[in-house]
Amino acid sequence: MIRRRVTVLGSTGSVGASTLDLMAQAEATGTGVFEVEALTGGANIAKLAEQARRWRPKLAVTADPARLDALRDALAGTDIAVAAGDAAIVEAATRPVDWIMAAIVGAAGLKSAWAAAATGATLALANKESLVCCGPALIERVKRAGGRLIPVDSEHSAIFQVFPADAPEQVSRLILTASGGPFRQTPRDQMTGITPEQAVAHPNWSMGAKISVDSATMANKGLEMIEAAYLFDMPQERIDVVVHPESIIHSLVEYVDGSTLAQMGPPDMRTPIACALAWPDRIAWPAPRLDLAALGRLTFEAPDLARFPALDLARQALKAGGATPAVFNAANEVAAFAFLDRKLAFLNIAAVVAETLERATKAGMAFGSGDACGAALSVDAETRRMAETVIAGLANAA
Repeated sequence: MIRRRVTVLGSTGSVGASTLDLMAQAEATGTGVFEVEALTGGANIAKLAEQARRWRPKLAVTADPARLDALRDALAGTDIAVAAGDAAIVEAATRPVDWIMAAIVGAAGLKSAWAAAATGATLALANKESLVCCGPALIERVKRAGGRLIPVDSEHSAIFQVFPADAPEQVSRLILTASGGPFRQTPRDQMTGITPEQAVAHPNWSMGAKISVDSATMANKGLEMIEAAYLFDMPQERIDVVVHPESIIHSLVEYVDGSTLAQMGPPDMRTPIACALAWPDRIAWPAPRLDLAALGRLTFEAPDLARFPALDLARQALKAGGATPAVFNAANEVAAFAFLDRKLAFLNIAAVVAETLERATKAGMAFGSGDACGAALSVDAETRRMAETVIAGLANAA
């Protein structure tokens, strides 16, 4: 039986809610017992309060200070402490537990993931930005505290499950799979008028809006390439990406003897979450079963870098190293949200990232002194201002 004292950062989002759902299923079947220390969420106070009443954490936190009274009212009559704001989320992340899910999307999740890394708990990491912006330092921080980092992205979970951590020299290559998103076969000249509604309609995965846009531009696969390089200490020239529209093989590890191991399963984020929740054990849940005969075939193709330039931009950022991956991440996040707000054309997302990277390089942007988290956040803030300037210039030109 799995026993965990847990905190879920970002409990109202897709990954956080799935984590709590898996915990509930495990308890219902007698395969898990969980004590929740803290839950944090964003603007969805009704959902956060519902989760808190179900799990009875010691602390419930909303990221928005303006919603503190609403959360307090929603939890009136309980003994659950409530708080709000960034500092309260960081405090929640530092509470002593066995296992922490870091599922706050975007750079907003960096501070709390960094704080959680120093607790000695197992850190289930679903926040890409933490690794992209300060991956080596974050990984070292977890190790120094005596904890363990387990990736929750389906691709990195797949590699984690078949990677020989005690003999990394046996690996010759990592192969990340990509669905290709909703525009895999759309000619580039027909992509100018793509709307946010079209971009978030992913053919295989159910994800948040920003992550769905990243999948549509393949920026997500670029971010995952950077993450994989840090997680598995692999140089960028030994990390490849292949488009696999069915999303059944989640990634592959190629060994020096020519063997290649793949982790497979239906496209459901609950599978990598369950892996992280129970590791090194396994936890049963009513997972969708893989029926290869019904699928009939699995297909693969090389990514079209002309159609999806963000992937190559990410590789260039990884190769440049230093603060450049953090610049790529921040510029992409600003551009993706500008697109969702209908302030930027779909094809201009990558253009904004490219221009911002060029400006940052010319400016000699680099990490400053101090702790890695603070340095990364400084680069992130400076890059965001730069990207906003690039977007404003495109709007004025139009």
